Formats: sequence, C-alpha cells, structure tokens
Amino acid sequence: MNVEVYTLNAFSEGERGGNPAGVVLEQALSLDAAQMQLIAKELGFSETAFMEKSLLADYKIRYFTPASEVDLCGHATIAAFGLMHSLGLSKEATSYSIETKAGILDVDISSEGLVYLSQVVPQFFERISCEEIAPSLRMDAEELQTELPIQIVSTGLRDIMIPIRSRKLLNEIQPNFDAIIAISEKYDVVGYHLFTMDTPDDSAAECRNFAPLYDIPEESATGTSNGALLSYLYQYGQRSLQEVENVMFRQGYSMDCPSEIKAGLRLSESGEINQVRVGGAVARIERRHIMI
Repeated sequence: MNVEVYTLNAFSEGERGGNPAGVVLEQALSLDAAQMQLIAKELGFSETAFMEKSLLADYKIRYFTPASEVDLCGHATIAAFGLMHSLGLSKEATSYSIETKAGILDVDISSEGLVYLSQVVPQFFERISCEEIAPSLRMDAEELQTELPIQIVSTGLRDIMIPIRSRKLLNEIQPNFDAIIAISEKYDVVGYHLFTMDTPDDSAAECRNFAPLYDIPEESATGTSNGALLSYLYQYGQRSLQEVENVMFRQGYSMDCPSEIKAGLRLSESGEINQVRVGGAVARIERRHIMI
C-alpha cells in the first residue's frame, strides 16, 4: 500500500525550529494498528498522528511513536489541525472535538492559524527525591532546584517535572538514557521534563524533554508536558492568577531547534484549574509517500 503522509513542524518559531511530526489524513481509515506503527517507525519522528472518523467527536486521532502507541501527543495534534487549516480542509467553525485515548478534548484554530489543544485537568502524583533523579542526569543532587519538588504531573500523559537551577546547567546536561528508562518504567511515566525559570526573555521557563523509553532521546517541543508544567508552576505559586492565561515556554534550544509553546489555564472563581490549553504555529509542510 502506498500511503500519503504529510510532515511538518509544530510549535515553530516563525519558519525555524519546532517539533517535526507526521500526519496521515483520509488514508488512516484503511490502516490497522500494525500498519500505523510501521509508518511511524519509517518516519522516525517522535510522534505521527492518524486522523480517523469518530462517533463521539468530530475526529478520532491515534498517536504512534517509533516504538509504540501513546494516548496523546500535543505537538502532533497541533500539526494535524495546522495542516488541515493550511490545506483549506478545516470547516468554517474554528472549534473541534477530538477523541483520543486520553479522553475527548477540544481544539481551536485562531484566525492567524494558531492551533490550541485543551488538555485534561492536571493530576499531581508521586514526588521523587533529588538523590534518585540526579545520577540519571549525571548531576549532583544539589544542582537541582530543591525549593520546588520533583513530581509526576499529568494533563493526559504522566511526566516527571524536574526543576534545574540555571539555564547554563540545563543546557550542559548529558543524560544517562538507560537510567532514565529504568526510572520511567519504575514510575510508569513517559519521561522527564526538565525546566528552569532562568530565561533570557519573557518566557516562563526553558525546557528539555527526555523520553528514551519511547525511542525519543530528546524532543524539541512537547505540548502535553508544558501544559503539565504550567499547572505545576501555578500549583506551587510560581505563576499568579493573573499570569496563567497566556504563557510562553522555550524548548529545543539545546538541539538548535528553537520552539515556542504557548500555554494557558482557565480558572474557576475559587482559583481551581478548569482547563489547560497549549498551542502554537506550524511550518515547513511537505508531502511524501511511504510503501507498507
């Protein structure tokens, strides 16, 4: 079978950077899971999105890394709807519902073509000691920012939030991927989301993301993880009620692949998180064919 696949970068900074993803549109209906996995492995991107019909929402999306299927992927969702907007395939309405293995979520497309994905309300899980995490980053425990906890947070996917004292330390980290895999398996997480609030601009944090358990050594832009990160920063008083509606995260700079991830929280009158959104732009759309 000859399958048409689009490739493009989500969360791009203009025409630069971003995180590459694959997207399969109409032909996804005729593919089974094994074929989707073959396509994702052939592309080699961190995730590939497959758009299907849904009885529960406007679309169903399945997400595959080169190694396995995952419940949700922020940047591949941004890529899929950014592609549809660019091809003129999106309907007049700018809001969609999508069925994913993480639940029914909302997607909005702005008049400028920016795509925003809602995520599930954050859940906060185990805290992990600096002494357990530091060796997997080839760091000393005191180099981690101990004022904030190392903690598993999920807005659809479980990630370990790891605060780092400075941008210099963050960008110098040489991770031990075997050790990260072992800890990821132990705690049933996708991977590590490292961040520092030592940034050169108005962004909330600069980040690095490691998910070697899913054949993703490092990712240049991670939508789900940054939605979880904004929730974490708000939870621990690092962002006020007035500072969570429109937030920017930097990622991919250590990979020479600069990315901008927009994020926002919608809060109840009592200050509880009602919704998490992440968004960004797409760039460098290309079409290719893969034989399976």
